[in-house]
Parts: sequence; C-alpha cells; structure tokens
Amino acid sequence: MAEKMTEQDIKKIKEEIEYRKLVVRKEAIEAVKEARAQGDLSENFEYYAAKRDKNRNESRIRYLERILNNAQVIEDTTAEDEVGLYTQVELFLEDTKEIMSIKLVTSIRGNSLEGRISIDSPIGKAILGHKVGERVYVKVSDDFGYYAQIKSITKLEDDGTDDIRSY
Repeated sequence: MAEKMTEQDIKKIKEEIEYRKLVVRKEAIEAVKEARAQGDLSENFEYYAAKRDKNRNESRIRYLERILNNAQVIEDTTAEDEVGLYTQVELFLEDTKEIMSIKLVTSIRGNSLEGRISIDSPIGKAILGHKVGERVYVKVSDDFGYYAQIKSITKLEDDGTDDIRSY
C-alpha cells in the first residue's frame, strides 16, 4: 500500500537515510570492530550489543527506502478556511462535551499521543475539507461513531519538525 507523503516528508526521509548511511553505519561498524577485538565472542556482551545496534540501523534504512519506493506524493489543496494538512483543529466532542485539539498530518507523521492525527484515520477523514462550525460524523466502525463540531482552524506551515514514525 502506498504511503501518502508530502515533498517535505520525502525530503526528511532522504535526510535520515543519508545520515544513517554516512554517520550511524560507520559508528556501528567501528563499535563492532572494537567489541570483536576484546576477545572471546561467546561471552562478549558488547559484541552482541554492537551487532544488534548495527542490524537495527540497517533495518531502519531498508524500512525507509521501502517507504520511499512506495510513496504517493500529495499536497494540500484545501482552502484557507478548510481543514487540511498541517491544520491545528479544535473539535467539540458532543458525546463527552470535551474540546479536543489535534494537528492533521500525513500518516507517516501521525502520533496520537502528541496530538498529531493522520489524514487516513477515522477522525482525519471525517474533518478533512470541512469548515469552522460544521458538524461531522466520525465513523470508527460499522457499529460505532460519534459527532464532533469544528470549533477553530489554524493553518500551519509544514516546518518539518514532526518526527517520522518508527516501526
């Protein structure tokens, strides 16, 4: 499945790949060499830890390259007064009478614990393209959903500071 990403997402992933290949890879190889030089590998914890770190780095590189190969480039085409990518939104949840503040992002940057919600999530799909004052139905499953009202919209720039999620 293609991952929806902006040009900024792709740039950030390419930078991470380059950093991991040019900096982290060299450090990891050096750490393995140093640990191997300590002698008996059967009881050498440092060697196994260094190998594990090296393998994690290589795995992350492969993961990021696979994401890039399957990327679908998107851009925000919503109007200034509509919910779109990199929009800070305050929602009034009718069931709980609570205000929820979220930032709508691409799925690669989504992190609900930090209030960054993917445009592919149920709430992201429900509010995308809507305006302040509109009431939307967030369909979570066939049996469950809830109503929310959009209270405010603040368009933000994609400054590239949101982390690309790990696996």
